[in-house]
Amino acid sequence: MKNTVILVTNDGMGKADAQLQHALIAKYFELLAAGGELPNAICFYTDGVKLAVEGSPVLAQLAALEEKGVRLVLCSTCLNYFGLAEKARVGIVGGMGDIIEAQVKAEKVITL
Repeated sequence: MKNTVILVTNDGMGKADAQLQHALIAKYFELLAAGGELPNAICFYTDGVKLAVEGSPVLAQLAALEEKGVRLVLCSTCLNYFGLAEKARVGIVGGMGDIIEAQVKAEKVITL
């Protein structure tokens, strides 16, 4: 999964109530961090940025991935749109250019 980028565009995983979406994404990130192969980057945009800010139920899982060298890129436009720019707790705040760069360099892109 080395040259893989994961795009997170929702505040959770799948289409269900928020509690189930958060439980699924938490387990996904937990298993991803525990696995041997990690993605190069995880990019968060639209509602996905809500997972990387203060109060998110998956901050511990994201911090674990970041500690293992996974680059977490948060869309600055999206954070500003939701008024969350000051609440980012993991990753780097970047622009669409950073997300495009990660995608272009990737051999595989997975959208959750």
